[in-house]
Order: sequence, then structure tokens, then C-alpha cells
Amino acid sequence: MTDRVHLEDLARPQFTDEANGIREAMTAMAPQAPLTSAGLHELAAEQTGLTDFGPRDYEERLAALLAAITEGSELNGTGRVSLSAQLLQMLKNRLLLTDLLRLHPEIQDIDLVPPVVIAGLPRTGTTHLHNLLAAGPAFRSLPYWESLEPFPLPAEIGTEPDPRRARAEQGLWFVDLAMPYFKLMHEMTADHVHEEIQLLANDFSTMFFETLGEIPAWRDYYLDHDQTPHYSYLRTQLRALQHLGGARRWLLKSPQHLEQLPVLNAVFPDATVVITHRDPAEVVVSMATMIAYTARMHRDEVPVEQIGRYWRDRIALMLDSLIRDRDRLPSGRSLDIRFGEFMADDLATAVRCYEVANETVTQDHLAAMETYLATHQRDRHGSIDYRAEDVGLDRDDLADRFAAYTERFLSPAEAP
Repeated sequence: MTDRVHLEDLARPQFTDEANGIREAMTAMAPQAPLTSAGLHELAAEQTGLTDFGPRDYEERLAALLAAITEGSELNGTGRVSLSAQLLQMLKNRLLLTDLLRLHPEIQDIDLVPPVVIAGLPRTGTTHLHNLLAAGPAFRSLPYWESLEPFPLPAEIGTEPDPRRARAEQGLWFVDLAMPYFKLMHEMTADHVHEEIQLLANDFSTMFFETLGEIPAWRDYYLDHDQTPHYSYLRTQLRALQHLGGARRWLLKSPQHLEQLPVLNAVFPDATVVITHRDPAEVVVSMATMIAYTARMHRDEVPVEQIGRYWRDRIALMLDSLIRDRDRLPSGRSLDIRFGEFMADDLATAVRCYEVANETVTQDHLAAMETYLATHQRDRHGSIDYRAEDVGLDRDDLADRFAAYTERFLSPAEAP
């Protein structure tokens, strides 16, 4: 694999024979993969042996999501099977959580320590910072396998090795096969620390679904509704996971939080919030390229320019919200981190995060983070040659569009 890769098949993806064989098998399964609320609910109950999904207000949101996807996205057979499986798992997660709360009502009384929350645009170093801080023993975080299946099936409780991890590894094996350059953009392993946006998805109200296709109808529905109840559902899930095991303080991360700072503040009072910043032009081009590349998992032909415009405008909405709400976070428990400063000395940045969160940095913490850094050098798999024109964008236009954000949050050296 070359050190710097230019993706030349974004619009018309090419696959190896082995990947195509699996895609053909998935396409054959597509007629049996439900994308209706009734079909998904029936299968979730059948596979768990449970029937109580908890409060049913989520059904309206699921219906809106299904309508937006089926009417606005051109899913191929592989995409239908994958999406059906993801939505099915989310319903199973609801069933399992409801049953866990029934068996252990004391979960609702767990007192969560105010979490540390990383809020930053994709491609601004949030994943690296998340994994770096999680390397030490101070925080409870979600490995990727647990984010997908946070609550074990009754028949699998106590099973070692945990079958949930094996299922996540199987899915990632196909991701590596079908998208060999994805790890150059965003490394994923079963044990990598992952976003709680997967938990928000269990209540069917999150911008996560926007990464699955160009579905402006869902974006508008999501943005038109107060997210406080869904962050409260996230808080309940964190309590349940803490009951199942882990450290005392959660480390969270998602770009969604940038446009939900007041909600985050209301549901997690006294949380420490770390906000990462980078030239938005770099972010938009990188993000749009990544979304266009992953679209090959569910589309035969990828509308790369449409994706570029969508994420240009979507990130503009997020940054407008950040500009509006940033000052609502008390300075004593919030921190702004510029990408260049972070890349220049990531360990020092991590120590600053500990300090603003009032966490003591011990030798054990430092040793764990140094070990992580020694084995996770940036671009060790190679890098992507990101070009604005590949996704129909112009860097000068992006610089103009994001001038207000750049002026407020970036140093002159980091401005485009």
C-alpha cells in the first residue's frame, strides 16, 4: 500500500472478487431483510425472546427515519441488508435495556459523575484524543464492540470470550475487505474506543443516520425536535452500563454535541467539555471524501458532488450552533483545542484535559498514554490525498463560508 492514496473510484466503486462474492450473497438475502417497523419489531422480539420495548414514543421517529431512507436513498441489496441489521440491533438493544431495568430498578438511582465530553467536528483529532484519554485508568469508555451491543443477550450473560466482540470483529473484517483504505481515514478495531452516538441511535434520534445516506428529510426532522429526552435516554444507558461494570467517570465523544451544547448542559450538569478545532475547509473535504467512500457499502453509484454539498452545508449548520452556544459553557470546565497544537504535542494536550476535568495525572495514566502513542502513530497505515474537486467543492468558497468560525476559533497560522 502506498503512503499517500488518491481515491479514484469514489463515484463508481471497484471491489475485489472476494468482496464482490460477499456482496452478491448479501444481495440475495435482501428480500428477507425487513425495512418496515412491523417487520423489524417482530424479528427483534423473536431473536431476544423479549417483548417490552419500553416507552413507545420512539416509533414515530423510527417511522420518519424509514420513510426518509426508503424514499430518499438509493439502497442496493448490500445496503438494505446492512441497514436492516443495524436497525434491528437498535431495537434489540431497547428490549435488552428495558429487561435489565426491570430486573435491576436500582440502576435508575446510580449517581453518574459528571462526564468528560469531547465535542468536535469529524476529522479534527477527536478520535485520537478520545482513545488517548481512554488509555489510562481514569475513565469509563465504550469499545466499539460494546457500543454496538451494549447489553448482552440473556443466554450470553457471563459467556467468555464475549460473543458480542466476535460479532463486531466479523463485521469489521468485511469493512476492511470492502473498504481497504478506510483505516487510513479512521482506524476501527473491535477494541477501539467509540462514540456514544451509537447509544443515541437506540432512541432513534441522532445525526448518526445522516452518515447512512443523503436523507435531508431525516436531518430536518431531527433538527426540528428537542433532543433533551434522547440525551436523557443516553444517560439511562450509561447508568445501565456502569451497573454492568467499569470505572467511575464516563469519557464521551461525538460531533453531534457541537449543535446540542445546551441539551448536553441540561442533561449532564457540570460535565467537562473539550472542543476541538481545525480549518473547516480541511474538515469538509476530508469528511465528504470519507462519507463518499463509505457510501460504496450501500450504493452502486455514489453521488460524490451531492455528498460534498450536503456535508458542506451540514457542517456549516453545526458550526453556526457552536458559535451561538459556545459561551454557555463555563470557562472553568471547558477547553478549546486547536488541531495544530494537539498534533504538535498530543500528550501535553491530554494532560490539559485531565487538569480542566480536575483529574490527577498519575504515573500510571502517563505510562498508559505513552504506550498508546508509541503504537498508534499518525498515518502509520498511510494517508489519503484529499482533493476538494473530487467531491465537487472549492476551497476558496469554503474559506469564505466559514470565515466567522475561523476568525473566532482559529489562530492566524491555522486559518485557510
